[in-house]
Amino acid sequence: MWVEATDTFASLLAPTFEMRSPVGASLLANIAHTRHLQGLPMHFDLTDLRLYLNILDTGNITAGAARSHLSLAAASARIRAMEASSSIDFLERGRRGVTPTPAGKALAQHARTLLQHAERMQQDLAEYANGVKGQVRLLCNTTAITEYLPELLADFLRDHPNLDIDLQELPSTRITHALRQGAADLGIVSDAVDTHTLDTLPFRDDPLVLIMPPGHPLAGSEPPSFSDTLRHHYVGLTANSALAVYLEEQALHTGMRMQIRIRAEGFDAVMRMVAHGAGLGIVPLAALQRRTVAQRLKSFALKEPWAQRKLLLCARSFEHLPGYARALFEVLRSANRRENP
Repeated sequence: MWVEATDTFASLLAPTFEMRSPVGASLLANIAHTRHLQGLPMHFDLTDLRLYLNILDTGNITAGAARSHLSLAAASARIRAMEASSSIDFLERGRRGVTPTPAGKALAQHARTLLQHAERMQQDLAEYANGVKGQVRLLCNTTAITEYLPELLADFLRDHPNLDIDLQELPSTRITHALRQGAADLGIVSDAVDTHTLDTLPFRDDPLVLIMPPGHPLAGSEPPSFSDTLRHHYVGLTANSALAVYLEEQALHTGMRMQIRIRAEGFDAVMRMVAHGAGLGIVPLAALQRRTVAQRLKSFALKEPWAQRKLLLCARSFEHLPGYARALFEVLRSANRRENP
């Protein structure tokens, strides 16, 4: 699909989609509106628009290219062609990555709208074209992805062979921002973040616990405060983990930093390293309860309010979710009711 082709693309699709599908009509109207606003001959296809949004979401072209399954050279060429075709710079390049220009912000807004309508149109027309698949965009924090969702999502995919899930791990604040911008269908976030303007439902209780080997200096005392633990070394999660970012933010609020000796991939690896004396760790209670390894660990419930987390299922609007996303929403809502009758 070419944004350029309001005459070709629209004339071919309008007789079919405008009569059968209000979503299709809306997509065509948005394409025409975008061109009218720009007043320029734009040569963008949907791959260009997805790439551009992925670059904005990740903050650099290399990561955006990887998320779009393109080589860096191909991604750079596409962005240069987009800018050349409209004689406008959409990105400001800097040492630390890229940021959108004012024109780039306008492009991002229209690109999100177009891609949302394109996906909804695909779903709308699935009954007319066998094999068309929908994709639900689900953003989650670390605990939701590792502790609560694997079996739920696997069962959902088994029962819905025409649907895929684009699952990404992000900090809760970035998830709520993405939902408000229309960059995702559903999110699972900590209740510590601001969710105003979003629809929310409880999903799981998710308290955090401090773990240490039995011989650690803090093991024989009263449950320590989080600030007390910051004088000791930690085994942390990978730096891009949503929970790692969250914990480091809490440490900064106390005026200190976490002393990370090593970063491990996943809660199991953190617990194994802590059990062998590498340092302290903080993991969700659910991960500790799931642990079956016989190695001993001492654990304390963290007393700070930010550690008494609850996870929320959220969306821009549950009522207006597209059909394919509503199917996953119903599965997640039902799972919460079983866990919290």
